[in-house]
Amino acid sequence: MATGGYVGKILFVNLTDRSTEEIATSDYEEYGGGHGIGSALFFERVKDKTIDGFHPDNLVTFMTSPLSGTLAPSASGRTETGFISVHSYPIGWYTRSNFGGRFSGMLKYAGWDGIAIQGASKTPVWINIVNGKVTFEDASGLWGLDTYETQEEIWSTVSHGNAADGTWYGLDTSRDSGRTTQRPAVATIGPAGENLVRSAIVLHDAGNAAGQGGLGAVLGSKNLKAVSVIGTGSIPVADPKSLVDIRFELQNRFGYNVDEPTLEAPVDNFSFYGAITSRPGYGPLILGIDQPARPQGCMGCFKNCRRKLASGVSNEDQCVESLFYMAGETQAIQNQATDMIDKLGLNVYDVKDHDYLYALYKMGVLGVGKAIDTDLPFDKYGSYEFIDAYTKAIAFREGIGDDLAEGIVRASAKWGRLEEDLASGLLKRPNWGYAEHYNPRLEVEWSYGSIFGDRDINEHGFNWHVYWMAYIRSMVGQDPIISAEEVASRLAEATGLGDPMGFDYSEVGIYGEPKAKVIAYHRHYTRFWKQSVLYCDWAWPMYINYNSDDHTGATPEYEPKIFNAVTGKNISFADGLEIGRKIWNLDKSIWVLQGRHREQEVFAGYVYDEPNPAPYSLPVYENGEWSFSDNLGRSLDREKFEGFKDLFFGVEGWDKKTGWPTRATLSGLGLDNVADALESAGKLGS
Repeated sequence: MATGGYVGKILFVNLTDRSTEEIATSDYEEYGGGHGIGSALFFERVKDKTIDGFHPDNLVTFMTSPLSGTLAPSASGRTETGFISVHSYPIGWYTRSNFGGRFSGMLKYAGWDGIAIQGASKTPVWINIVNGKVTFEDASGLWGLDTYETQEEIWSTVSHGNAADGTWYGLDTSRDSGRTTQRPAVATIGPAGENLVRSAIVLHDAGNAAGQGGLGAVLGSKNLKAVSVIGTGSIPVADPKSLVDIRFELQNRFGYNVDEPTLEAPVDNFSFYGAITSRPGYGPLILGIDQPARPQGCMGCFKNCRRKLASGVSNEDQCVESLFYMAGETQAIQNQATDMIDKLGLNVYDVKDHDYLYALYKMGVLGVGKAIDTDLPFDKYGSYEFIDAYTKAIAFREGIGDDLAEGIVRASAKWGRLEEDLASGLLKRPNWGYAEHYNPRLEVEWSYGSIFGDRDINEHGFNWHVYWMAYIRSMVGQDPIISAEEVASRLAEATGLGDPMGFDYSEVGIYGEPKAKVIAYHRHYTRFWKQSVLYCDWAWPMYINYNSDDHTGATPEYEPKIFNAVTGKNISFADGLEIGRKIWNLDKSIWVLQGRHREQEVFAGYVYDEPNPAPYSLPVYENGEWSFSDNLGRSLDREKFEGFKDLFFGVEGWDKKTGWPTRATLSGLGLDNVADALESAGKLGS
């Protein structure tokens, strides 16, 4: 029996024999949804955790949450994926990624809380889900098409050629059967995934992508071109009136009041300002608007952080996608480059290292007849001709693109440059082969979270307040709205940790026990509330709000309030953190079974040896005072970081010598079976 928010079943697909199975969601409901359920399924169904990501037994999950497809604000449209990475280096850790749009809602409307896919098809295939009916369709005619072309073909197929907007899409149109005018929601790979490019993505609609980890290549290895889903069902909501009321509450308490505006006129760099301060604007980091545009949001969203441009080029992209080719000579070229990577199915955070290659070109190391031989037109760097040749070389494994398709870290290792370039910082890949996102020497809840995990965390909860609020003065010429001391105090209060020193980014603060508690809290919060309940990273958590009079945000009150309205449960914010701790320990145990040891949890050389060269403002407590310091000349200290590991492992209840979970910790979380597996492998912490 389905409870509020759940539709009751998960679809298991075996691609090898093209069979399906229904799994009861209730068996896994204790994990919430999303990542938690995905990890539980992975642990059970992947017997050998040491297999390569390209192995057919690699389990891929597409999971929803109880909030998916409902009116839950900025928590309705995300889909969580889980799988063994083919991108991370040197080991392909079990990893995750998620994407927005409408796929998760449509999957729920079709009657499924998630999909788990194992095995590999002998020939190209796509999965067609229409409500409860699941069929395997021949994808040989789709193989070679880009992501946009693939979706258009599938839309036409499912609708039997009647794909005009506003018509019924290929379903029984009888009165009582349920009908929809929505197109099928399609998640697909492009040529990069087909060619097993380790940075290949899965794309849904226009700019919604599961980017990090190489999921596109994993699906390519399974000969799975796409998953299409359309449904006409409904989702049970325990208290629909409360859910609607909560949306209005959020707007009234925390939204910008357009009837009584606090800004007399828009400020420069308006979209940045709106992202950081919650003031009006197109939302987070929508860059490169040189033409008429309007905001675009995922299903159920109240933030609408994406863009639709009049030209139709690079629609639904934002933030780093828009920055992919900043070297482009015109905005039009930059937009075209963004469109190109979407269509080819490439992860921008991996292939954006064309600037590293350009540096090698200027050094005389790379080029025609050079040590790294390539005929890519680096003499035309900045033109569309260059970026077109560069991205296609990777996606189709042509020339130097065959090396780059293995990932820039593996390519650099093949060229004999990896150790040197990681030490100097010429190649900024601080951990597990992933690109530097924020300064790993300084903004340590980001870098520590990444090194103790499996990938770049890409979680902005603290980041908006500790970094962007401090940086706002250089972007829009205004002082931060609140002081460094108030930032630290409000974060300490909103998290429930109570100690502002956890948000001290000084040379003392980043190695202290208060910081270890913040890192642990962050891992637990995101594993449940963000990745399992699927609150969107651009909107949640809301620790501080710059519209409210006292700057109080919606966290921690509203996450459980929304969850309970949908599910009918009665969990607290702290209950969610504890479930997140369970999921985090399950993931850690999977990594240990894959070969994780604390000795591997070290950063690239430049993080320790190269001082921070540019202003990077963060709250610091020094000489008895709080301030936003520029933190010039700082680097991470190897010995002090090793000492911090001891503190962090102590907070988590893990063995300090190995970093492995102990039986006491796992048993206390109801994970005795996981402890048994670690003990059998000789990898249980003591």
